[in-house]
Amino acid sequence: MNPIVFAIPVFLLTILAEWGIAKRQGRDVYSLPDAIGSLSMGLLSQVVGLFAKVASLAVYVALYDHASITYWPMDNVFVWIVALLLYDFLYYWNHRMGHEVSLLWGAHSIHHSSEYYNLSTALRQSSTGVLLSWLFYIPMAILGVPPEMLVVVGLVDLLYQYWVHTELIGRLGWLDRIFVTPSNHRVHHGQNDYCIDKNYGGILVIWDRLFGTFAPERFDEKVIYGLRKPLQSLNPLWANTLHYFDIWQHLRQATNWRAKLKTMWGSPRLISGKTPAHFNPTHFVRYTPQTPQRMVIYASAQYALLVPAFLYFLVLFDRMNTHQAAFYGLWLGLSLQAITGLLQQKKWAPWLEVLRWAAGLAAMVLAL
Repeated sequence: MNPIVFAIPVFLLTILAEWGIAKRQGRDVYSLPDAIGSLSMGLLSQVVGLFAKVASLAVYVALYDHASITYWPMDNVFVWIVALLLYDFLYYWNHRMGHEVSLLWGAHSIHHSSEYYNLSTALRQSSTGVLLSWLFYIPMAILGVPPEMLVVVGLVDLLYQYWVHTELIGRLGWLDRIFVTPSNHRVHHGQNDYCIDKNYGGILVIWDRLFGTFAPERFDEKVIYGLRKPLQSLNPLWANTLHYFDIWQHLRQATNWRAKLKTMWGSPRLISGKTPAHFNPTHFVRYTPQTPQRMVIYASAQYALLVPAFLYFLVLFDRMNTHQAAFYGLWLGLSLQAITGLLQQKKWAPWLEVLRWAAGLAAMVLAL
């Protein structure tokens, strides 16, 4: 069974716990619309990933079967540790290129788009990253790392990164020098001058120290989260396509192939504009949609109802035929669009909400 099925209840419980602790401490750590936006982007990424990961894993298996130069035994603990270190090293470069290459930033930028930093932000994941990120782990197939080992160490690396997305844990002494910790990762999510393109590690921050991309959190300057070019939206579809739209606009204006290639494979700053010489934290204003409280309550309730439906989809995905899986996946995506649209008071959102309820009820009747 997909391990995410078991992880999601843990995610939701820890998010509620963090929200409660922050509220008791009087800290402005959460915005409910922003959290729902983050969770919606995460849910959509999982839906898309169910369809896309099969193909990428098939390529890995094919390379492992026909091009590996050695074999890694799965009954040796030391081998597992080495595999995890190798994966984390490759993740560093995957993550770093996600910041330095425009086409890859199109996928990764969604994770940085929240202007809050909490456990829900950890789940704000890309739906398009799976299309290219697997390329960075091909060396593991060539070196003979079994697919099962790749999946497990990849999951460990991913789950580790969840807990570091919090403002409630301060500096951790010597651990900050070796591991990715909340303090180190807060820097990574900052748009302050000293935070830009720093601290890419997944589990270990040693890679950043080795390759000159480490920056410690400063006591004298509050980290301001988000993008220099703000998303200003809760819409998961728009969040996943905004930078690609900008790339397309620049491609249309490019006059030669060199300019086109630079647009796609050059720095994201060629698309978004050069980073300003100085970022003044005191001038920053968070994106805060003025959503009526009753609508926030309704959207929250609808999202709460959507989570069990999503878990059902995860559990039964392998038993569904193509048409069933596609319909269910599209319905989940439609639901996320409607819920986040309601939070932003979009004129089309009530109509989309009616449509998704009608589609869901019709599917239930036909299944009887």
